[in-house]
Amino acid sequence: MQPNQIAEVLNRPLSQELLARDITRLAYVAADGTPRTVPIGFSWNGTEIVMCTSTNAPKLAHLRRNPAVALTIDTEVHPPNLLLIRGTAELDVVDGIPDEYMEMNTTYEMTPEQRVEWEAGVRALYDQMVRIVVTPTWAKLIDFESTLPSAVEELIQQKSGQV
Repeated sequence: MQPNQIAEVLNRPLSQELLARDITRLAYVAADGTPRTVPIGFSWNGTEIVMCTSTNAPKLAHLRRNPAVALTIDTEVHPPNLLLIRGTAELDVVDGIPDEYMEMNTTYEMTPEQRVEWEAGVRALYDQMVRIVVTPTWAKLIDFESTLPSAVEELIQQKSGQV
């Protein structure tokens, strides 16, 4: 997929709404060759998905071995909205708490007092964190109205006699 095609998908209003959410599902390949998917907080900076994790997270060893990843950001409504992204994870160890980590936890319902307590706990726990940075190399938006999964599109075409 060409960079301009990726940008076109990611710049759509619905994609921007999904990129403003807090949680994505990160898929990667474990050392035994089997897939893993974990929910993880993220932020979108306009060109990259940034996720943060502890320096001892098991997924880091797997991402170092095989940095190919896939992400799903979706909604819990019918029909669902889905943003699918593929890319390569780059790992960056940072001292303290990355700004993105604090920014990505903004839609959770917390009182101002709870937020202060949460931030203090985070700052006390982590001396370092790892930024997992993914620059999209492929993207697809599915809203089940104007865009569908490719297999569904194919079936519709077959049923209408277009294939």
